[in-house]
Amino acid sequence: MNIAPHIPAPPPKWVENFARIGLSAKGVVYCLVGILAFMAAFELGGKSDQNAGKQGVFQFILEQPFGKWLLAVVALGLICYTIWRFIQGFRDSEDKGSGAKGIAMRLRYIFSGLVYGGLAYAAARMVLGQSSGGNGDSRETMAGALLQQPFGQWLVGIVAVVTIGSGLYQLYYGLTDKYKKDLQSTGLKSDIEGKMVRMGKVGYVARGIVWLVIGYMFLKAALDADANEAGGSNQAFKFLENSAYGSFLLGAVAVGLVFYGLFMFMRAKYQPVGTN
Repeated sequence: MNIAPHIPAPPPKWVENFARIGLSAKGVVYCLVGILAFMAAFELGGKSDQNAGKQGVFQFILEQPFGKWLLAVVALGLICYTIWRFIQGFRDSEDKGSGAKGIAMRLRYIFSGLVYGGLAYAAARMVLGQSSGGNGDSRETMAGALLQQPFGQWLVGIVAVVTIGSGLYQLYYGLTDKYKKDLQSTGLKSDIEGKMVRMGKVGYVARGIVWLVIGYMFLKAALDADANEAGGSNQAFKFLENSAYGSFLLGAVAVGLVFYGLFMFMRAKYQPVGTN
C-alpha cells in the first residue's frame, strides 16, 4: 500500500502576514545598521560606531520627521517577527519534528524571537520616551547581571559559546549549498532566485562576522570576569574598525549588512512563509 508523504498544511493567513511584516521590519533595521556602519567606517556625516548599532538606528529613526510614528511602525513589525518566530518554535509550524535536529532548529527560532522581542521592547520604550538615553549597552548589562550570579563566569561563557555558534552557523548557512537549496525549493523565477542567493550569501557572511565578534567579546568578559568587555553590534563595529585595515573591513561588513536587509525585503515579498 502506497502511503502519501506528509505535506505540512499552509500557515493561516494572519501568520503569513505577521511573517512578511516582521521580515520587512527586520530589513529596515539591517539596511539602516549597514548604512550607518558604512558612514562610521569612513567618517561620513559625523557618524561614529556608537551610532551604528541597533539602538543607534532607533535613535536615528526617532530624529526623523514623524520619527515616533516611524519607530512605532518598526517596533510593531519587530513584534510581528517575534510572534512568528515563537509560532515556528513552540507550535512547530515548519514541521521540523521532535528529533534532535528538529529541536535544535526550533530552539534557534525561539532564540531569534527572544532577540528581536528585546529589540521591539527597546524601540517601544524609545517611542514612549522611556529610554535612558545613555551610552550603556544591553549586552554589557546582561553580562554584569550574569556575573553577579553563582557560577557567573560560566553563565557568561555559555552565552559566548552560543553566540559564537550562531555566528558560525550564519557563515555555514551563507557559504554552503544548503542555503541555495532553501531558495531553489520555493519555485521563484531564476533571476529573482539569483539575486536572493547573492544578497543572502553576502548578508549571512557579514552577519556571521558580527556575531563572532560579539561572541568573542562575551568570552573575554567571562574569562576576565569583567562585564565591560561584553558588547553589542556597535562595540563589534568598533572592534572591526580598530583592526588592521579597519575602515575597509568595517565598510565591507556594513555593505554586507545592507545586502542582508535587502534580502529580508525580498524574502518578505517572494519567499513562501513555509520555508526558512
